[in-house]
Amino acid sequence: MDSVSKRYFTPALFKFLKELEANNEKSWWEENKNRYVEHVQEPALEFISDFGQRLERIAPHFTADPRTVGGSLMRPYRDVRFSKDKTPYKTNVGIQFRHESGKDVHAPGFYLHLEPGSNFAGVGLWSPETKVAHAIRRKINDEPEAWKKAAHSKSFAKSWELSHPEESLKRVPKQYDADHPYADDIRLKSFIAGQQLTQKVVTSSDFADIYAAELEKTTAFNAFLCEAIGLPY
Repeated sequence: MDSVSKRYFTPALFKFLKELEANNEKSWWEENKNRYVEHVQEPALEFISDFGQRLERIAPHFTADPRTVGGSLMRPYRDVRFSKDKTPYKTNVGIQFRHESGKDVHAPGFYLHLEPGSNFAGVGLWSPETKVAHAIRRKINDEPEAWKKAAHSKSFAKSWELSHPEESLKRVPKQYDADHPYADDIRLKSFIAGQQLTQKVVTSSDFADIYAAELEKTTAFNAFLCEAIGLPY
């Protein structure tokens, strides 16, 4: 039951990830894979499974999928095909709660990142395809008050920071108002927000409650993005 406090993640998870970073090779992984299962995979899948009840109330069209393959827990193996860094394993844990339409369209989502010294939560839509990005920019342009409530309200901004990555468009596309009050947001290539989390919070017995409360503050933000691209929230 989600009313009962429960500790999912422990310092053992972060200890394993630190050691993996120092020994990122197949032989070490094979010798320590049971630790990954015990301290990382099983707690994460249990968290995902239990969090599904909270997620359904927060955003009923988003899914918490506890499958070991193809579910909310991201695989621990790095794709090294096009990377100069050939280390085979990720030294972080990624959990994503995708929109039910996520397999068919580029859709917003919720993301949880666990890594020694760098824990954070994220929401929104990362690097959408051009037509999706244009739909969001158009809605920001046409509905500035709704966007203000979604991305710049006091309740949202107190915990979440809208990301303005350096790779934003150099200028506002000509079909939008260059003097728009949220011109910088219209130039975004990714429509995401994030917040840092401490290891103390992540390993507390109240983490699921804390995380759920923070996601609730993003309702207007993700709902705005979903509405812009014709998806239910």
